[in-house]
Amino acid sequence: METISPQMFNATNFQNKAKTGPKDFFMHLLAVVMLYASAIAFSTLIFQYVNIFFPDPIQGDYAFTAAKDIGRGALATLIVVFPLFVLCSWYLNKDYSKNPEKRGLRIRKWLIYLTLFVASITIVVDLVRLVQYFLEGEMTIRFSLKVLTIAFVAGSVFGYYLADLKKHKTE
Repeated sequence: METISPQMFNATNFQNKAKTGPKDFFMHLLAVVMLYASAIAFSTLIFQYVNIFFPDPIQGDYAFTAAKDIGRGALATLIVVFPLFVLCSWYLNKDYSKNPEKRGLRIRKWLIYLTLFVASITIVVDLVRLVQYFLEGEMTIRFSLKVLTIAFVAGSVFGYYLADLKKHKTE
């Protein structure tokens, strides 16, 4: 029989463990998928505006028609998906205020770190392409605006989640 020592009564042994279930898993997963879809749709929409306002003379009228079609699809996606992301985030934050220990859920941590990883890789690849095009002497306003769009979207996502991690000190 094991004797009970004072070390066994430290705070970590008696933490209030969050009761989790499939709902928590799917709400976190839904929020992240809606975030990714929103980021992609927003970037696509901006790309299409760039294609319309700064047309490539080689592509002709086809590019204008394609940009409008793709832009409509991106806008429709954004109209449906972004409010779902906001709603999921609102629900999760409401749940965190009631159950602060849920901020430490494994699924949440995994998805946040996955998102930070994807955003950082996106920024690195974006910078590599920027340097590559600069070295090739092919810097155009179209390309520069698209690079800035990717840097803004990925940087915003990265900054938001990094600030959230720092604010709540989840490990």
